[in-house]
Amino acid sequence: MSFLKVGVRHSPALHLVPLPFSMRTAHIITRLIIGGAQENTLFNVDDQHHLFGDEVCLITGPGLGPEGTLEQKARERGLHLKILPDLCRRLHPLQDWKALRSIRKALQEFAPEIVHTHSSKAGILGRLAAFQLGLPAVHTIHGAAFHYGQHPVLHHAYRYAECVAARWCDHFISVCDAMTEQYVSAGVAAADRFTTVYSGMDVDRFLGHSRPPDDIRRELGLQNSDVVFGKVARLFHLKGHNHLIEAAPAVVSRMPNARFVLVGDGVLREQYERRISELGLTDHFRLVGLVSPDAVSDYIHAMDVVVHTSDWEGLPRVVPQGLLAGKPVVTFRLDGSPEVCIDGVTGFLVPHRNVEQLASAMIRLGTNPELRRQFGEEGQRRFTEQFRHEFMTARIREIYQQVLNRRAAQKTAR
Repeated sequence: MSFLKVGVRHSPALHLVPLPFSMRTAHIITRLIIGGAQENTLFNVDDQHHLFGDEVCLITGPGLGPEGTLEQKARERGLHLKILPDLCRRLHPLQDWKALRSIRKALQEFAPEIVHTHSSKAGILGRLAAFQLGLPAVHTIHGAAFHYGQHPVLHHAYRYAECVAARWCDHFISVCDAMTEQYVSAGVAAADRFTTVYSGMDVDRFLGHSRPPDDIRRELGLQNSDVVFGKVARLFHLKGHNHLIEAAPAVVSRMPNARFVLVGDGVLREQYERRISELGLTDHFRLVGLVSPDAVSDYIHAMDVVVHTSDWEGLPRVVPQGLLAGKPVVTFRLDGSPEVCIDGVTGFLVPHRNVEQLASAMIRLGTNPELRRQFGEEGQRRFTEQFRHEFMTARIREIYQQVLNRRAAQKTAR
């Protein structure tokens, strides 16, 4: 199976060639919280507006919750942000019907040329609203709507909903090949309706740092002799902090100087703190809490190894972010991670939920500074260009134009 890819892998440098016209685009996402899909979307909207001169409207529900919100950042950037109170993450038939009406009204008022949807709820309601208004739509799969850990009934419902919503969608954008493979295997759509475009980020922020890593380590009470394993993720179900915590005793038994830094906050914080205490490892852990997305790079630079143990993801942003910062990565062999964490080259892949092998991989890197350096440098060399947000946005705009051209040709043929 072959997919149309972003194409920068073989290019030594990024060359942006703006399309010679502006577009009018509406993006729809369920919540603008601090998260990978939301950061990806905000970069896309911001680039379209500031780099390409497009007229862009970002439609979202309230960004409420312990994860933090990106709404203020969107406003500071002067973006057209429209918040719909009825658009929320939980399933609620009456409220979802109201949200559909609100989305449709917002699209009618803004009158975009094309609609770009993100996330499960907004992806389904947004594509339906676009279809009802006769507007072309593309949908980004940041992570599969049907995934590991869901109740079987819910899993089947989301898979069915995605199959139905595919009829209202002109094209899919996948953040990694793994998402395309999962959707094609599930019968959502044929492979030729998908294009892989890796998530964009502020690459230069990770290549350097705004604060010295030693300052961060001192603030966290870490010594120069400590080997720091770090994880960046919300403290939520399926984000996999429990696997890292359970691996920690074996790591500490071999490496008394091992320390674990968890960046992020969420509903499971107290549960994790209790478990860490039960294991007698409180002194080895630092739970940083919520930090600004702009500060994440500084914390990664203060780490020695980046560990990512989610039970499901699309392409977890922290994996390329760690490599961009010159840090090796340990992660589960699932979803998009193997496309960036090259086993034995830029890090180590371990079987999903295998705590013993997770600990072994961490120990191997933790006790070998030269191997950490080699993996980090190779990851930085391989992935610097293809994760620039400017390239992502330019490629996505090309996809918009292809969709609009097809629509125009179909209209002419009628």
